[in-house]
Amino acid sequence: MDTTHTPTGHERIETSNFLMIVLILVTVAIGGLVEIVPLFFQRSTTQPAPGVVPYDALQLVGRDVYLREGCYNCHSQMIRPLYAETLRYGHFSVAGESVYDHPFQWGSKRTGPDLARVGGRYSDEWHRIHLDNPRDVVPESNMPAYTWLSGAPVDPQSVAPRMRALRRVGVPYTDADIAGSAAAVQDKTEMDALVAYLQSLGTHVK
Repeated sequence: MDTTHTPTGHERIETSNFLMIVLILVTVAIGGLVEIVPLFFQRSTTQPAPGVVPYDALQLVGRDVYLREGCYNCHSQMIRPLYAETLRYGHFSVAGESVYDHPFQWGSKRTGPDLARVGGRYSDEWHRIHLDNPRDVVPESNMPAYTWLSGAPVDPQSVAPRMRALRRVGVPYTDADIAGSAAAVQDKTEMDALVAYLQSLGTHVK
């Protein structure tokens, strides 16, 4: 009498590591496409929110400094529509605020506070002191100091290529914006640029 059991149906999937992995990947891929693809055609995620404009030359340099220094490793820029978050940080984030961000800074990593609405909350001088030595304004802070930014000049010739690159992916910089970018950052430091970027965050949604 032959007692060999050949798995069939669902049992075959559960007893085959390879088949299980392949089917899981297919399921996740289909689910991801169903959630992500419609967003490319949804106007609220592809059009700027009212009042949102591209970063000016100095703010754009500041954003690049923000990325280079890894600030996103501790600070998110996404306020979720939860009462506790809107009470602390302000209006929840909307996709139209980030259409000109490449890459956008949404996330949930918060070793430090969310910065989506930090623009205008503190003075320029507060930001300078905070970046130079965070413990001078927040004694319990574990944020590193960025003292060298004050002595790091912005290269005026580096801004126009950045704007041209962003224009290729849809950011509506004009020829005048690009032509005037060098003059806009002349004699500015990376500290000036980073402060300008931080002061722009979240100022378009009231």
